[in-house]
Amino acid sequence: MSAAPTPMYHAGARHLQDAFDTRRLADRLEQRLARHAFNDDDAAFIASQAMFMLATADANGWPECSYKGGAPGFVRLEDERTLVFPSYDGNGMFRSLGNMLVNPRVGLLFIDFEKPRRLRVQGLATLHYDLPLLASFDGAQRVVRVAVECIFPNCPRYIHPMKQMAVSEHAPRPGHTPPGAAWKSFEMFRDVLPEPAQP
Repeated sequence: MSAAPTPMYHAGARHLQDAFDTRRLADRLEQRLARHAFNDDDAAFIASQAMFMLATADANGWPECSYKGGAPGFVRLEDERTLVFPSYDGNGMFRSLGNMLVNPRVGLLFIDFEKPRRLRVQGLATLHYDLPLLASFDGAQRVVRVAVECIFPNCPRYIHPMKQMAVSEHAPRPGHTPPGAAWKSFEMFRDVLPEPAQP
């Protein structure tokens, strides 16, 4: 008789694990590597990263994957079960943040292309506008707080080695004024740009 699915594996994952005889391996990976709290190594790794991939889904389950970048340290751990990151000025569609308002489940993938290494984080996201938190992130319009459900390191063998040349000049950071987005000067968008935010 098959064991009941764990929070990490559903029936679809179990079906393929059984087809490829990897159920025992999958269970061992969960037992040994999956965790529900960040350790010191996770904290140092995340603090060193200048980017991550963010997965969200809308109320109907349609997925969205978005690149999020900033100066190293733009993602912070508030405690061993909570992560926060800023939402900067973008294209105004708010597909990822909008998804969080109707479906708080998110996945974050951190990748170091130089070492190489990667770390998955899954949790429940909320948006925050409170000034003390918002003011602690240069250039942030909103702050996303993620209550962590699962942390899982991945095998790095398929990560292509790449070297980061510099932090984007558009990444907000103390003492730096990012240039405006070039596309905002295009004629097709000029008449629909939002009014500047009031202080």
